[in-house]
Amino acid sequence: MPAACDSLLDDIEDMVTSHDPTPHERQFARRSIVPRPRKHQLQPAGEELQTDSVIPGTQKVWVRTWGCSHNSSDGEYMAGQLAASGYKITENPSDADLWLLNSCTVKNPAEDHFRNSIKKAQEQNKKVVVAGCVPQAQPRTDYLKDLSIIGVQQIDRVVEVVDEAIKGHSVRLLGQKKEKGKRLGGARLDLPKIRKNPLIEIISVNTGCLNACTYCKTKHARGDLASYPIEELVERARQSFQEGICEIWLTSEDTGAYGRDIGTDLPSLLWELVKEIPEGAMLRLGMTNPPYILEHLEEMVRILQHPRVYGFLHVPVQSASDSVLMDMKREYCCADFRRVIDFLQERVPGITIATDIICGFPGETEEDFEQTMELVRQYRFPSLFINQFYPRPGTPAAKMEQVPAHVKKQRTKELSALFHSYKPYDHKIGERQRVLVTEDSFDSQYYVAHNKFYEQVLVPKKPEFKGKMIEVDIYEAGKHYMKGRPVEDARVFTPSIAQPLQKGQVSGLPQVSLLDRLNMNNLELALYIFSHFKPFSLSDLVDIVQQLRPTTCALDVIPSSRLLQVLDVVAQRILCIINSSIANAIVSSC
Repeated sequence: MPAACDSLLDDIEDMVTSHDPTPHERQFARRSIVPRPRKHQLQPAGEELQTDSVIPGTQKVWVRTWGCSHNSSDGEYMAGQLAASGYKITENPSDADLWLLNSCTVKNPAEDHFRNSIKKAQEQNKKVVVAGCVPQAQPRTDYLKDLSIIGVQQIDRVVEVVDEAIKGHSVRLLGQKKEKGKRLGGARLDLPKIRKNPLIEIISVNTGCLNACTYCKTKHARGDLASYPIEELVERARQSFQEGICEIWLTSEDTGAYGRDIGTDLPSLLWELVKEIPEGAMLRLGMTNPPYILEHLEEMVRILQHPRVYGFLHVPVQSASDSVLMDMKREYCCADFRRVIDFLQERVPGITIATDIICGFPGETEEDFEQTMELVRQYRFPSLFINQFYPRPGTPAAKMEQVPAHVKKQRTKELSALFHSYKPYDHKIGERQRVLVTEDSFDSQYYVAHNKFYEQVLVPKKPEFKGKMIEVDIYEAGKHYMKGRPVEDARVFTPSIAQPLQKGQVSGLPQVSLLDRLNMNNLELALYIFSHFKPFSLSDLVDIVQQLRPTTCALDVIPSSRLLQVLDVVAQRILCIINSSIANAIVSSC
């Protein structure tokens, strides 16, 4: 069986010190002053440089993200800002100078992977910066001691933190963003980004939630609900389409709660967004809890029927037992969940409903578990996220009387067996469907497309299909996918706004050379600093930087905004390692 691509990421349910000068405050901002080296500060050639003399912004960084699509978007933003500041983002961890580890705190295994990666990085003498929900929720954890931390609302300052970590300093930025005392949704949405998939834009509509689920550690990290204004989200979508994306995912800890803190709601946002979607592109809605979708069922039906919105919704139930839901503090009963599903399935025929279930929550009885099994038998969910309960530190559920481990495992196995006992797509063989092609399958043998109901369809791997909406005839079906044969001479729909960015290309930035980015003052300054020892051209300066650190990137990827800082360090390093006769010549000429 081919390895399909499961595009559904796990949902969340499931520095510079204050006394340091800024680049504009450094002495080189005054063009009439030349640095005057002191003889007693000169180091013999070949002596190891101090950590502070490292040029930040020229190293390779590996970014690793665990968890939900919100976390994935944060990771893309951090990678984009680092690349825009001169760092090279690499997919090879062994080749990186620094590992940026973006964590998930939903389940124990995710944190275990995160902790093991920190240990591995330290064993390989890599610099480490940690981000995401684990350090935000528990920054005093022993294994995070002395590590630099980027809080979930501080991702727009990732360059500051990485700069300092490269120089051997430890920086922790964990504060909440506020404006006039009101908590904001997070970092700006127009920050540079490197999309993991250049065809898909992930937009976080809000951070945090309104609930207080007893098992959830994410609440400790993301906090209460804070929504982005509609106009900012629409502008982000507009910019993304101008960069060639063909699919938008909306994400958050609870998409259905969007806008309650700023006087609006989810349908109002969605109607504005669909105005921006070009023909051939699609919008996918994120996870929503039952209480908030109940208030907007009629509006949501109309939105889900829109031809450019996937007929797909992720509504976590967690348990079909009302007593368990009460212990979880989920703020709904199973009847509420059934009402949502029945209403949507009746009015949006073919809709895909994905849901989550926790097996072995504290106090869950055999009767409780059987109610959950019966719910799955009835609805035969095509997408079901099954999670064995893990007590997370600091949550109320961790203090409750636990279900024995072997019972939790057995229930998880039983529910998994039930889920795999039915095939949701066999009846679709022979159908003709329109699908949007966005990515490679895990085995790289096919392209992965999705139909109107966000069901996976594998199609032949032909470059002309990528990023296009095509028609296919379904000829085979598996548990998680269908296979489609392209219809000859059928119309191909292409989002025609722009060509997609290349993989690894930074969004939101013009791709220009150094000479285009530098103004003449900075260029003159670069040459002036070194003119006392030899007339330098720009290429000479590039050669010097590369000779000083062979692993550095070329100077032409260092943005002008960082050039003064880089030149400051370069000047210090040249004085430390050039031979003494040239150093003395510089001193005497000054």
